[in-house]
Amino acid sequence: MQKKISINTEFLIYDSIEELNKEDKDLLLLAKKATDNAYAPYSNFYVGAAVLMENGIIVTGNNQENAAYPSGLCAERVAVYHASSQYPDLKIKTIAVTARTNGKTLTGPVSPCGSCRQSLSEYEFKFKSAIRIILAGQEGEVYISESVSNLLPLTFTSSSL
Repeated sequence: MQKKISINTEFLIYDSIEELNKEDKDLLLLAKKATDNAYAPYSNFYVGAAVLMENGIIVTGNNQENAAYPSGLCAERVAVYHASSQYPDLKIKTIAVTARTNGKTLTGPVSPCGSCRQSLSEYEFKFKSAIRIILAGQEGEVYISESVSNLLPLTFTSSSL
């Protein structure tokens, strides 16, 4: 017998960073600042991420490219892996992600790639706690999701093994 499921995702949409509460705005501004240290000589796509831990500590990261493309790493994973290596028992509360590029202004939110979505979902599963995600470009709308599961439904976890 054939069945059908429906998967819905929800995001809050703000017209600009100015509409965010202070904590979210500050986190997003740190992610924007992290783009300044990104190493992106090949794509010229500079991504920054800022992770807010449950105790208030903030860890930032940025993309690090390599001539052998698979050897590089995205900003989200740099930030999350650094946070986990330094604070392995602390939950990640929120991650803010943004990007900038040369030659054109990014006017909409930048979303994590599939590998980053899977990596973020691992920490939601590990701590049994949702991770809020703030997504922005250089200007324009800001999207906020209350959970990685909105970005990656039907997540593969260790319970799938």
